[in-house]
Amino acid sequence: MRPFGQDFEFARALGLQMVERGDGRCSMAIDIEPARHFSPQGAAHGGVAYSLADTAMGGALTSVLADDQWCATLEIKFNYHVRVGEGRLTCEAEVLHRGKRVANIDARLYQGGRLVSSANGNFAIFAAPHARQA
Repeated sequence: MRPFGQDFEFARALGLQMVERGDGRCSMAIDIEPARHFSPQGAAHGGVAYSLADTAMGGALTSVLADDQWCATLEIKFNYHVRVGEGRLTCEAEVLHRGKRVANIDARLYQGGRLVSSANGNFAIFAAPHARQA
C-alpha cells in the first residue's frame, strides 16, 4: 500500500493524526483544543471537522489506488449533528464504490463515542502528473 503522509503544512497546523489505513478504509483523529480550534461561539470551527473528514476520505481512497494514480475531492455533503467541543475527534472513512474515474466515500466523525458529524463525497481519480509525462 502506498504511504499517505499528512506531512504537509495544513495538516500539521490543524494537528491531524493518522490512526489506521488500508483496504479502502482510513481512521484519523485530531485533539480539539479551544485556543487552537474553537470559533467565537465556543465550539470547534466546522472547518476543522470538515478538513478531518476530507483528509480521511482521501486516505481511504489512496489506500486502494495504484502508485501512478492520484485523487481529488469533487464534492462533499457534510452534516453537522451536534456541537464539537474540546477533546479527541475521530473520523472513520470508507470507500463505498470505486469506478475508473470517480469514487464515492462515506465518513463518520465521533467524539466521546457519540456521532457528531457525517459526510459523503465523490472524489476524482486521475493519472498522477509524473505518470502522464511518461
